[in-house]
Amino acid sequence: MVRAVEYIRRMRGGAQSHLFRCDDGAYYVVKFQNNPQHLRVLANEMLGTYLARRLGLPAPICNVVEVSRELVENTVDLVIQLGAGRIPCKPGKQFGSQFPAHPAEVTAYDFLPDEQLGQVDNLAEFAGILVFDKWTCNTNGRQVVFLREPGQSGFHAWMIDQGFCFNAGDWNFPDAPLRGLYVRQRVYAPVSGLDSFQPYLGRVEHRMTRDTLGEAIEQIPPEWYHSDLDALEAMAERLYQRRERIRELIVSARDSSRQPFPNWK
Repeated sequence: MVRAVEYIRRMRGGAQSHLFRCDDGAYYVVKFQNNPQHLRVLANEMLGTYLARRLGLPAPICNVVEVSRELVENTVDLVIQLGAGRIPCKPGKQFGSQFPAHPAEVTAYDFLPDEQLGQVDNLAEFAGILVFDKWTCNTNGRQVVFLREPGQSGFHAWMIDQGFCFNAGDWNFPDAPLRGLYVRQRVYAPVSGLDSFQPYLGRVEHRMTRDTLGEAIEQIPPEWYHSDLDALEAMAERLYQRRERIRELIVSARDSSRQPFPNWK
């Protein structure tokens, strides 16, 4: 766990996250317990980010961030904006996604046009994150931030925002062919068949054991899921059992009206 020591700014997005500098010297995008999406998105973020990193995907380091009551009370922008007003962010343990570099030293983009997507140095990892999103039934569009280091012409993609994995607060798996796909089809140009989703398919099928999932859920603070461990363990068991369905779900996406894989042979 780290502690927030300096407020930086509000971030875009439905969860109304905020950027902080923490006492480890790193910067974290922080989602609060009383965010407008659901309390469980914090648990989803911790579990999903842990699993994505175990698969070798470019997901940020995550941590529990303690935000003090004093910091909330003395920071006018630390509020959750609702339809009819706003309420203070809830102090305590929040989810933090570490910003991959110093925010002032890199340029971050939420979107790139197709001609610049060809300059992304890890484009093939979009196939890997699709394996992850199909496995976890991410019901939100795949969220990505593209970072450009100073003096570099290319970009590096970071796979962020796992809050709507496991269907956000519902913790079920309503699969649909288009779920998990990134909005720009250009990122799937390297895909020529199911083999293009390796080694991630094999890692989920053979390395994501019940013990691995158990280790992951042990890291989640109980207040992020109302201490309902039975519900969390039941969701993790369903996730374990879904490993063998990923190939079927990818093929279903291939056969959809969108035709997302233009070079599948």
